[in-house]
Amino acid sequence: MEEIPVGRILSGDREVSRGAVMERAHRAASGFAILGLKAGDVIALVLRNDFAFFEASFAAQRLGAYCVPVNWHGKTPEIAYVLKDCNAKIVVAHADLLPQVAPAVPQGASLLVVPTPLEIAAAYNVAPGACQLSSDAVPWDTFVAQHEPMAESAVRAMSSMFYTSGTTGHPKGVRRLGLDAASAAAMTRVTKDVFAISPERVMRAVVTGPLYHAAPSHFGLSAVRDGGLVILQPRFDAEQLLSLIEHYRITHLHMVPTMFVRLLRLPEPVKGRYDLSSLEWVVHAAAPCAVDVKRRMIEWWGPVVGEYYGGTETGAAVFHTAEEALRKPGTVGRPLPGASVRIYDEAGNALPPGQVGEVYLWVEGWPDFTYHNLPDARRECERDGLVSLGDIGYLDEDGYLFLCDRKRDMVIFGGSNIYPAEIEAELLAMPGVHDCAVFGIPDEEYGERLAAHIEPQRGATLTSDAVRSFLSSRVASFKIPQLIKFDSGLPREDSGKIIKRKLRDPYWASTRRRI
Repeated sequence: MEEIPVGRILSGDREVSRGAVMERAHRAASGFAILGLKAGDVIALVLRNDFAFFEASFAAQRLGAYCVPVNWHGKTPEIAYVLKDCNAKIVVAHADLLPQVAPAVPQGASLLVVPTPLEIAAAYNVAPGACQLSSDAVPWDTFVAQHEPMAESAVRAMSSMFYTSGTTGHPKGVRRLGLDAASAAAMTRVTKDVFAISPERVMRAVVTGPLYHAAPSHFGLSAVRDGGLVILQPRFDAEQLLSLIEHYRITHLHMVPTMFVRLLRLPEPVKGRYDLSSLEWVVHAAAPCAVDVKRRMIEWWGPVVGEYYGGTETGAAVFHTAEEALRKPGTVGRPLPGASVRIYDEAGNALPPGQVGEVYLWVEGWPDFTYHNLPDARRECERDGLVSLGDIGYLDEDGYLFLCDRKRDMVIFGGSNIYPAEIEAELLAMPGVHDCAVFGIPDEEYGERLAAHIEPQRGATLTSDAVRSFLSSRVASFKIPQLIKFDSGLPREDSGKIIKRKLRDPYWASTRRRI
């Protein structure tokens, strides 16, 4: 069997060694220093999944600077807000994104441009002319090549700063405070426990999610740093992933439940076409995973599918294996070593097992954080040294955590609390449903009522009456959405996660309230 090399990064037909990436990062660090970037300053990346993302990220780390990956789906005002709020001194962007990025660059900041690679252009239907550099652009490759590598002795540690995508208002920058030996050890431990990445373990991974998200970024950076084979998917494609797993004997993946759904909906002959026996560690998070979806993935891929729960603020704090998923359907796991999880009611009382409340958690030794420019928001999310990510859930008698919903997504219907995630999980089990989003809309009598936007599978015919009939035997009558709409395509982030606020906001636009 052909030997598959490690210590390399692949994207489309392009390939680069880990050593070359690190050498270019050392050169970029020298260039950043000449541009005036210092420890604690910010460099922003408006890049799709590309080699330059790793080069710039590692370069920022060498200087002790913060790297801010920006969601490149944003329009100019959205990007401008992030770049201004984080006070970006340097911006690195792909060429085809310049129409929305260039006007957003703060005055005095340096803009470096990366040509958009062919495989990325093809994945996003970008016209060839938009991928090239204009005559006045500062090319990333030229910038990197003209500087000598920074000396190894100059290495300093810092962290990326990610902006959370809240449902209302502007996103908040999660600014990690300085790393010390204890926090660095905690991050290394969690990376090994959750992602199974360590220098001692040879791994071959595919980065399936966008690197502007915290988890795919941490997964990808860790895999590259520790010398594994890393393949970048410009955009998630279910069958292409199966082909990559077989061809490169992939061992490690980081995924989200939407990807599982798309994989499971491939035709049976396609699913059976590929050898997936090389998989050792498949971990997922970021959104609730329906019990049926998890069970079917484990039946197909084997006992390699694990799940973790945490956030940008806290890192991963809870984890479970495939065996635990089958034994405790619906759980997101138990606290990792050194992690604490507690459930509180609205009055601040800690709740016993089985009672639903707000979930608070923290990992001992994890580096602290603040919300950039919003110190009050940081204090508001903390209780007894633990931090809330805004989720509602409960712990069972064995210490396993179950999530009910996001606190901000909870719908109050005539005084009754409804958690849309419960209804979404049932809808995803309905034949003909590709995906869905359930949320609250204004109601004069009850305050809020439920709406469901459903994306049917291709070729499927669904009706509102059929949906209500399906749900009637699965949820209480007051949990059946009063408004049901069918959409050919729900708005999504590049990770596949539905952007619920784009569906919800028009219903509330004429009111003066949000709940």
